[in-house]
Amino acid sequence: MDVTPDKQNIDKVFSNTTYHIDFYQRQYKWNDEPVKRLLEDIFYKFNTEYDKFKDKDIELEKLVERYSWYYLNTYVTNNVEGKVYIVDGQQRLTTLTLILIKLGHMAEEFGSGLKDWIFSKIAGTSGFRKEFWMNHEESKDVLMALYEGKDFNDMDVSNNITSSNLIKNYKTISNWLDKELDEKHKFESFVFYFLKRLVLINLNVEQTDVPMVFEVINDRGVRLKPYEILKGKLLGQIDKEELDQLNLNDIWDSQVNKINGLHEDEIDKFFIYYLRSKFANTIGDSRKFDKNYHRTMFLQEIDKKLKLQHNPRAVKDFLKNEFVYYTELYYKILKYHKEPIKDYIHVYYNNLTEMDSQFLLVLSACKLNDPQEDEKIKTISYEVDRFFTLLQLQRSYDSNDFNQSIYKISSRIREQDVKNIREVFDEYLINLISETRGLRTTDIFSYHLFKDTGIELNKRFKRYFFARIEYFIAQNTNLKMKHSFYDLVSNTGSVNGFHIEHILADNDENLGIFGKDRERFETERNRLGGLLLLKGKDNISSNNESYSEKLKTYANTLYWNETLRRDSYKSKIDFRNMIDEYDLKFRPMDSFGPDELEERQRLLFDIAKIIWK
Repeated sequence: MDVTPDKQNIDKVFSNTTYHIDFYQRQYKWNDEPVKRLLEDIFYKFNTEYDKFKDKDIELEKLVERYSWYYLNTYVTNNVEGKVYIVDGQQRLTTLTLILIKLGHMAEEFGSGLKDWIFSKIAGTSGFRKEFWMNHEESKDVLMALYEGKDFNDMDVSNNITSSNLIKNYKTISNWLDKELDEKHKFESFVFYFLKRLVLINLNVEQTDVPMVFEVINDRGVRLKPYEILKGKLLGQIDKEELDQLNLNDIWDSQVNKINGLHEDEIDKFFIYYLRSKFANTIGDSRKFDKNYHRTMFLQEIDKKLKLQHNPRAVKDFLKNEFVYYTELYYKILKYHKEPIKDYIHVYYNNLTEMDSQFLLVLSACKLNDPQEDEKIKTISYEVDRFFTLLQLQRSYDSNDFNQSIYKISSRIREQDVKNIREVFDEYLINLISETRGLRTTDIFSYHLFKDTGIELNKRFKRYFFARIEYFIAQNTNLKMKHSFYDLVSNTGSVNGFHIEHILADNDENLGIFGKDRERFETERNRLGGLLLLKGKDNISSNNESYSEKLKTYANTLYWNETLRRDSYKSKIDFRNMIDEYDLKFRPMDSFGPDELEERQRLLFDIAKIIWK
């Protein structure tokens, strides 16, 4: 490997070299935090030196030579067909360019003879064109506006991260320099210091070594995200001319920005899910593809399948095909995950219960350009919800066993026909129920295992369960939901949030119904049939009332709660039709004891069997 170090001050860095922005760091992403940190470092050193020498009667240019030099870090370049590309360091060099632009305008204001020198460090002339030494091709209009001192406040830069940050950071720099350099002598001293005493080390590397050097450099200091390093390792294998012809950098940026637009750095999660979906058969396997997936995927055992190590042809094929298809698929699931879409509602339901395993399983089941893609999304999201719910309702859920099963299911349905998916889920569902409950069953859902389920369930799941019961009633009686799924499940605030309520308050009257047997009373009242979902204030107001008073509170709450009340059965044709269609044992309950509680538990079981059939 040939690496050539060269110590340079800024006067030399920006003299006659146009730096093209490599695909590794195509966008200027610094916000005001690193910009201010850089300014603080520079001015701390400068102000110390300036205060030491400002009263010396020596020519300014010679005086500044007495200032200590300050090291600004390393930047990495490589030469390709006569062009110099920035591999690492463009964030810092771009920020230095913004500082120079501000210094140039300040030189004009102070009437300083340093103006031409400063502006020559920003851009040169090639024929009729201005060439910025930092060649942000897609943001040249913004750089030109800054350079010429034009008004940039009305420029639309909302769709260009680099342009937006150029303007924001220039404002930060402008305010900082106006405050620090408030008189001409100090300003000119700073210009000499900035151009002559700030030092960078340039490392020029061969094209074949760029990905390796890029990763090593970013293993220290503020590290790049894994996907940013992966970009370098993949695209660094491809000739730059071919990169442009095939638009591979644009393909990468487009897909990454699309996914990250939904959630910051979400693309890292995509790669982890994607690699696990295709190569992990157990939890042990999955741990290989954690935050260091960008390294693991190039290990020999994985590279035998991916073939992306030192293989430009395979990289091009991967980026144009698998990468595009699976990122689009992931984006689709993520959209359905975040907001309810009728045809893909179970994807949203799994978000409510915090079941992210659907990402892994859908990516696993879908092959490249899968014609069954939509059907697989619907089927798998439904099966994940059913799998999780029926384990919970039969008190057979164990998080470790569940996660182990998910990876086994993933390996079994990997790129398989959609018709095989239900059978695999059912197999592992029965296995988990049998193992957890210590019996051998062939039933997916049995009342024997549901009978005593209740308050011990996870709070969010209990709210979700009653929300699904509510939706079932609304859907089958042509009524609108009174509250959104989000409010019912996820909103736990004291005003709009929903909370679990016991139908039977803990008082002597209700204890007497159970023969004053405290243990039996607690066990019974805690079953799902003895619980309801109530909005915050309703929950508080009815907390310790008698059942007859609670019935009044249940009016105009949720439909499931109202089915306890006699007036809910008057002239309700759609409600009666639902009861007849599904043979459901609804009835009003003027009193509530052991028999009524058992009826409600059985009724919930019958409805759950329909919902999670």
